[in-house]
Amino acid sequence: MEKLCFKLGLKDNVTGPVGKIQKKLDGLAGHARKSFTQIGVGAAGMWGAGQGLDAMLSPARDLNKALAEVGSLDVDSVALGKLNRAALGFSIDYGVAADAVAASAYDIQSSISGLTGNELASFTKASNALAKATKADAATITDYTGTMFGIFKAQANEMGKATWVEQLAGKTATAVQMFKTTGSQMSAAFTAIGANATSAGIDMAEQMAVMGSLQATMSGSEAGTKYKSFLSGIGGAQEKLGLDFTDANGNMLGMMDILTKLKGKFGDTLDVAEGDELKKAFGSDEAVSLIKLLMSDTDSLSESIAKLGNVDGMSKAEQMAKGMVDPFDRLSAGGRALTTVLGQALLPAINPIVDAFANGSATMLGWSQEFPNLTRWVGYGAVVLIGFTGILGAAAAASGMMSIATLGLSTIFGPLGRAVAWSKGIWVAYSGSQWLANFALWGFPGTWIIAAIVGVVAAVGALIYWWDDLAAAFTDAGWSEALYAAFDFVKLFTPIGLLFTFFDEGFEGVFKSILGWFDSLGGAVHWVLEKMNLLPGVDISMGDDATPSTSPSLEVPRTAAVPAGGVQQKIINAQSNSQSRTQSIGKVVITTEGKQDAQTIREQLLMAGA
Repeated sequence: MEKLCFKLGLKDNVTGPVGKIQKKLDGLAGHARKSFTQIGVGAAGMWGAGQGLDAMLSPARDLNKALAEVGSLDVDSVALGKLNRAALGFSIDYGVAADAVAASAYDIQSSISGLTGNELASFTKASNALAKATKADAATITDYTGTMFGIFKAQANEMGKATWVEQLAGKTATAVQMFKTTGSQMSAAFTAIGANATSAGIDMAEQMAVMGSLQATMSGSEAGTKYKSFLSGIGGAQEKLGLDFTDANGNMLGMMDILTKLKGKFGDTLDVAEGDELKKAFGSDEAVSLIKLLMSDTDSLSESIAKLGNVDGMSKAEQMAKGMVDPFDRLSAGGRALTTVLGQALLPAINPIVDAFANGSATMLGWSQEFPNLTRWVGYGAVVLIGFTGILGAAAAASGMMSIATLGLSTIFGPLGRAVAWSKGIWVAYSGSQWLANFALWGFPGTWIIAAIVGVVAAVGALIYWWDDLAAAFTDAGWSEALYAAFDFVKLFTPIGLLFTFFDEGFEGVFKSILGWFDSLGGAVHWVLEKMNLLPGVDISMGDDATPSTSPSLEVPRTAAVPAGGVQQKIINAQSNSQSRTQSIGKVVITTEGKQDAQTIREQLLMAGA
C-alpha cells in the first residue's frame, strides 16, 4: 500500500503587482499629503489670524459705518461722538447691537433736520426704547417719531426737542399699555389723521386717548380716518345742530366738551333719526360712528386723557422695554460693546496699513493693464501651480483608492488563506489520528489474526505462481528442504512473517510438526504412484526405486532448481528479470515403442515441459 498525500495551496498572483503599484503611489501620495498638510496648516493659521482680527474689529467697523452714514447728513463730529456713546450704552441696557441703534439715527436725522448736540442722541435713544417697549421695529418707530415731530413741531421747539421726544416715547408707551394696541397701530393712526387735530388746538394726550379708544374695535388707520372726518365736519355741524363747539378764541373745544353738548341734545344714546341728523350735520358716516362709540363710555375717555396728560418723560417706555430684556442678550451685547471700543481704538492705527494694501492692489491693477504679456505669464504660472496641486491631489486620491482595493483583496484572500491553513491543520490532525488508529489497530490481537489469514492467502497465491520451481525443489531437495524454503519466504514477504519474527521459536515447532505431516503425505503420494504403475500402459518414474519400463517414459534431468539462498533468492531473481521469463529444463529424452503419431508426440512434449 502506498501513502496517499493531499496538498492544498493558493497562489496569489494579484497582490504582488498591486503592492508594487501601491508602494509607488503611497510614496507620491505621502509627499502630496505632506505638502497639503503644510499648505493646510499655513492656510489655517492665516485664516485663523484673519478671523481673529476680523472678530475683534468687525463690531467697531459696523458701528463706524453706521456713524459714517449719519455723518454724511452734515452731522458734526461732536454729535457723532455723543451718538456713539448713546448707542453703546443703549446696547448694554437693552441687549441690542450698537450699530443697529446708530443706523436708526440716519432716518431720524433725515426726517428731523436741525438736530444738534444731544438732540440726535436723545431722539435715537427714545425711539429705540419705544420700539422695544411697543414690540415694533426700529424703522417703524423712527418713522413714527419723524411724523409726530412734524405734527407737534411747535410744541417740540417750545419745550425742547430732547424733552419733547422723551414725552412722546412715554405717552405712546402708556397709550399702548392702556388700549392694548401696538406702536405700529398708533403710528398708522397718527399717519392717517396728520396735523388736523393739532391745527384745531387738540393736544397730544387727547389725540392719543381718542384714537386709542377707537382702536378697541378697529385698526389704527381706520381710527385715524374717523377722527379726521369728525374734525373736518365739526365747523358745519355746530351751525346745523345749533351748538357751539369752539371757545371765545375760535379754537375747537376738547372732545369731552363736545360729547357733553351732544349728549345734552340727544341723550346718552342715539336712535336712527338722531343718527341721520348727525350725519347731515357732520357730513359722513365715519364721524357719526366715532360719536356713537365715544358717547357710550365718556368716563373712560376722560380718565385716559387725564392719565396721558400726566405722563412726563420716558420712564414708562424704559420700564416696559427693560421688562422684555433677556439678561443673556445684555451679556452678549456688553461683550460686543467692549470689543467695539477696543476695535475703535485700534482702527486708527490699522486703517492706514489696510489703505496701503488697497493702494498696492490698485498699483498692481495698473501694472497688469500696462504689461499684459507679463500678466499673461503670471496667469500661466498660476495655472501650472494649480495643475501640480491637482496632480498631487489626484495621486493622493489614487493612493486612497488603491488602499481600498487592496483592502478588498485582503478581505477576499484573507479568509481563503485562513481556510487553506485550517485545511492543512485538519489534514495534519487527520494524518496523526490515522497513525494513532493504525498503531491501535496493530496492537489489537484480532488484527494480527486477520493479517495472518491474509498472509496465508498471499502465500498460497505465491505457491501457485511459483509451483514449478517449488516442485523442482521438492524433487531435488526433498519435501523438508522445500517447506523450509517456503517458510523463509513467508517470513520475509508476508505480514504473518512479523509473527515469525517475534514468536519464531513457538511457530517453528508448529511448522516442524507440519513438515512431518508433509513427509507422511509424501509417502502416501509414493504409494499412490506405485499403484498407478500397475495399470496397463502406465509407467511413472519414482527416482531410485522406480522400475524401468519399455513403456513410453519421460526423463528430465535437471540442475539444482533451488539456488543458494533458497526459494527467497529464487523469487527475488525472478522479480528482477524483465517481463520475459526463461527456464532451462536440461536434456529431454523420449523413448518410444512402435509408431508414434503427431498427437502422441505433442502430449509427450507437453509432459516434458511440465
